[in-house]
Amino acid sequence: MALFKKRTVGKPGEWYYCLEHKKVEEGPECPNKDRFGPYASRTEAERAMETARARNVQWENDPKWHDAPAGGRNDE
Repeated sequence: MALFKKRTVGKPGEWYYCLEHKKVEEGPECPNKDRFGPYASRTEAERAMETARARNVQWENDPKWHDAPAGGRNDE
Protein backbone atom coordinates (compact mmCIF):
# COMPACT_ATOMS: atom_id res chain seq x y z
CA MET A 1 0.00 0.00 0.00
CA ALA A 2 1.37 3.40 -0.97
CA LEU A 3 2.01 5.87 1.78
CA PHE A 4 1.42 8.87 -0.43
CA LYS A 5 -1.26 9.43 -3.03
CA LYS A 6 0.10 10.08 -6.49
CA ARG A 7 -0.88 13.55 -7.63
CA THR A 8 -2.90 13.70 -10.84
CA VAL A 9 -0.68 15.19 -13.51
CA GLY A 10 -2.40 17.51 -15.93
CA LYS A 11 -1.78 17.67 -19.64
CA PRO A 12 -1.05 21.03 -21.22
CA GLY A 13 -3.90 22.00 -23.53
CA GLU A 14 -6.62 20.18 -21.58
CA TRP A 15 -8.83 22.57 -19.67
CA TYR A 16 -11.16 21.79 -16.77
CA TYR A 17 -13.62 23.72 -14.62
CA CYS A 18 -13.29 22.98 -10.90
CA LEU A 19 -16.69 22.94 -9.19
CA GLU A 20 -15.10 23.12 -5.73
CA HIS A 21 -12.92 26.19 -6.35
CA LYS A 22 -15.05 27.73 -9.13
CA LYS A 23 -12.02 28.20 -11.37
CA VAL A 24 -10.54 27.05 -14.66
CA GLU A 25 -7.54 24.70 -14.51
CA GLU A 26 -5.13 23.64 -17.23
CA GLY A 27 -4.74 19.93 -16.73
CA PRO A 28 -6.67 18.40 -13.84
CA GLU A 29 -5.63 19.76 -10.48
CA CYS A 30 -8.66 18.57 -8.53
CA PRO A 31 -10.33 15.13 -8.31
CA ASN A 32 -12.69 13.94 -11.05
CA LYS A 33 -15.70 14.31 -8.77
CA ASP A 34 -15.05 18.06 -8.46
CA ARG A 35 -14.60 19.04 -12.10
CA PHE A 36 -16.07 19.25 -15.58
CA GLY A 37 -13.93 18.59 -18.63
CA PRO A 38 -11.71 18.21 -20.43
CA TYR A 39 -12.39 21.11 -22.76
CA ALA A 40 -10.34 22.02 -25.83
CA SER A 41 -9.84 25.64 -24.78
CA ARG A 42 -9.80 27.89 -21.74
CA THR A 43 -12.83 29.74 -23.13
CA GLU A 44 -14.89 26.54 -23.30
CA ALA A 45 -13.93 25.69 -19.72
CA GLU A 46 -14.89 29.19 -18.57
CA ARG A 47 -18.39 28.57 -19.99
CA ALA A 48 -18.74 25.13 -18.35
CA MET A 49 -21.57 26.13 -16.00
CA GLU A 50 -23.46 27.91 -18.79
CA THR A 51 -23.09 24.82 -21.00
CA ALA A 52 -24.28 22.56 -18.17
CA ARG A 53 -27.37 24.74 -17.56
CA ALA A 54 -28.25 24.68 -21.27
CA ARG A 55 -27.85 20.89 -21.43
CA ASN A 56 -30.01 20.47 -18.31
CA VAL A 57 -32.81 22.51 -19.92
CA GLN A 58 -32.61 20.35 -23.06
CA TRP A 59 -32.66 17.18 -20.95
CA GLU A 60 -35.58 18.32 -18.77
CA ASN A 61 -37.62 19.19 -21.88
CA ASP A 62 -36.81 15.99 -23.78
CA PRO A 63 -40.14 14.18 -24.30
CA LYS A 64 -38.34 10.81 -24.26
CA TRP A 65 -37.17 11.46 -20.68
CA HIS A 66 -40.64 11.87 -19.19
CA ASP A 67 -41.95 8.34 -19.71
CA ALA A 68 -44.81 8.54 -17.17
CA PRO A 69 -48.28 8.01 -18.65
CA ALA A 70 -49.99 11.19 -19.81
CA GLY A 71 -51.88 12.91 -17.02
CA GLY A 72 -50.18 11.07 -14.16
CA ARG A 73 -46.81 11.68 -12.60
CA ASN A 74 -45.57 9.85 -9.53
CA ASP A 75 -43.37 12.53 -7.99
CA GLU A 76 -45.58 13.41 -5.06
